[in-house]
Amino acid sequence: MAGGFWIETLGCPKNSVDSDKIAGSLLAGGLEPAAAAGDAELVVVNTCAFIEAAREESIETILTIAETRAAGARLVVTGCLAERHGAELAEALPEVDLVAGFGVPVQLRSGPRWRPSAAAAAASAAAAPVAASAAPVAAEAAAAAAAGVPSLDLLELPRRRASAPWAYVKVAEGCDRQCGFCAIPSFRGPQRSRRPEAITAEVERLVAEGVHEIVLIAQDLASYGRDRSAAVPGPKGEGRGSGQPGVGRGADLRSLVERVGGLVPRVRLLYLYPSSLDDALIATVAASAVPYFDLSLQHASTRLLRRMRRPGGRLRFLERIGAIRAAAPGAALRSSFIVGYPGESEEDHDELLALLREAELDWAGFFAFSPEEGTYAAGLEGAPDAGLVAERLRECSELQDAITAAKRSALIGERIEVLVDGRGRARSYREAPEIDGVVRVPRTLAVGSFATVEVVSAAGPDLVARAA
Repeated sequence: MAGGFWIETLGCPKNSVDSDKIAGSLLAGGLEPAAAAGDAELVVVNTCAFIEAAREESIETILTIAETRAAGARLVVTGCLAERHGAELAEALPEVDLVAGFGVPVQLRSGPRWRPSAAAAAASAAAAPVAASAAPVAAEAAAAAAAGVPSLDLLELPRRRASAPWAYVKVAEGCDRQCGFCAIPSFRGPQRSRRPEAITAEVERLVAEGVHEIVLIAQDLASYGRDRSAAVPGPKGEGRGSGQPGVGRGADLRSLVERVGGLVPRVRLLYLYPSSLDDALIATVAASAVPYFDLSLQHASTRLLRRMRRPGGRLRFLERIGAIRAAAPGAALRSSFIVGYPGESEEDHDELLALLREAELDWAGFFAFSPEEGTYAAGLEGAPDAGLVAERLRECSELQDAITAAKRSALIGERIEVLVDGRGRARSYREAPEIDGVVRVPRTLAVGSFATVEVVSAAGPDLVARAA
């Protein structure tokens, strides 16, 4: 007979943390983890809805689990897709027992099939009536939202015990920015930063469980803490100052990095808006044990970035990258780029290729533009056709793959310190977990230990090393 719970997590590291918090609440409620989805009496799918491909993957995963779950098992859908399209999902997917918005308790119980978050319920009440079965729950959640009290705050829930020597820690939820292509603020809400004391308490628990690397994450990490000060203005588009004379834009994040760095050997940041990356923040990261900079660049063309409602451009980005390398010559750099944004010309694409050649990033990801309902970009004309976008993606990927391969090959013969994540698998400061390549090491090295190894070869994005 089925027993326990299983959580299937899709999407970004922020979702992974949410799943850990959901698991923590289920464990506190007396449920135990199941060995597989097919063995569980409760299956939770934590969905992603960032772009169309992510929504399609979420739906496919839900349908697959619905078909393969154990007889009588309860299927709950939560996460971004549930928050953004909860009522439609509940109507379109009768296989699902509960569609739960952000902060809605996930338990083994019956009730309305759609339970919106407090914020979603308030928005629904203002826009249109909801389904009769969900109306009482929506009214309850709307009342909570009006009072400023979330039905359940995932940020502050205890999480399940760490299962790896590294862990993501979410330091804030939501985003105040207005990037033209991004719908996240519409369903994650404005930025809400956690208290430093709450973050360090969570880190201390993780360290006690054997974690040696903390990865700090948020939708807008460099803006951490600004919302907690009434004197600090909200951002318009991409950039803003601190609003306080003599205080750098990343002052709160710098303080947090130093605070967490006093508790754990490695602190990694994912990710940073380039306009918020001042010299003081660069110096803080450069002086840490993880001089790794994940920069949200998105493109290189100044004209197209303005159309994306973001500042910057190739020359400005190269100046910031130069400042990073001056402060930390061995720094690792990563970024992500959108290809095919409405109005992207051949000149814009050439500008992006030029940035890739000149910046020589260690890592980069490329994504086709996805029009998102309710965003500024959804109403723009001039999107390149799919075939041209595919060709541009191929050009970017081939160029970056060659740069990454050269960067990795240049490390052959070097001695590097790695954290052993699993048998035969490790990472130096240059590799973020689950995102970048890995370092293949002897299986005799103890999981959770630090080791000095010598790089003997490179295999695409991965390195092969032996004990030094």
